Amino acid sequence: MGFDWSEAAGKLDVTTALERLDLLADPVAESVRGIGDDRVGATEIDPELADTAAFCEEYGSPLERSANCVVVAGKRSGEVRHAACVVLATTRADVNGVVKRRLDVRKASFAAMDEAVSLTGMEYGGITPFGLPDSWPVLIDPRVVEAGVVVVGSGLRRSKLITPAEVLAALPTAEIVEDLAR
Repeated sequence: MGFDWSEAAGKLDVTTALERLDLLADPVAESVRGIGDDRVGATEIDPELADTAAFCEEYGSPLERSANCVVVAGKRSGEVRHAACVVLATTRADVNGVVKRRLDVRKASFAAMDEAVSLTGMEYGGITPFGLPDSWPVLIDPRVVEAGVVVVGSGLRRSKLITPAEVLAALPTAEIVEDLAR
């Protein structure tokens, strides 16, 4: 029997993402294939329900098991620096405190939608820690790891990934950052 995603899946029918790479944006599929962990699950959803609150309500997935991935940008000496922040949907990333200091920039803010989409190769509202540019740190709030199995984007609005948070924490550029979220 395969991995049990039920803690986060609600009413969703989940299968290993390795068998459903068609549900993932290209950079995400490449990352998931490279990791080769069959505990990373994928499920198809209604793209109109991709936003966290609507998704959780419709599919019965616990809000405290949804992890949002946001792209943050800041400048230092004319150089734009990016990071991805992974926080539970019940919290918010401390962009102008913790993230600003980690990026070593004067001001940090959420990247513009077109910039985030262009740089990640993913759809807005589906951005995920899997498959991000190698130069970006993936900052993860400790509460995400403590949550166990979590739901994240798939790079597309028409699907979600469900994975043990330890898989996210093991991504090559992942860092667990205390107080990342409030």
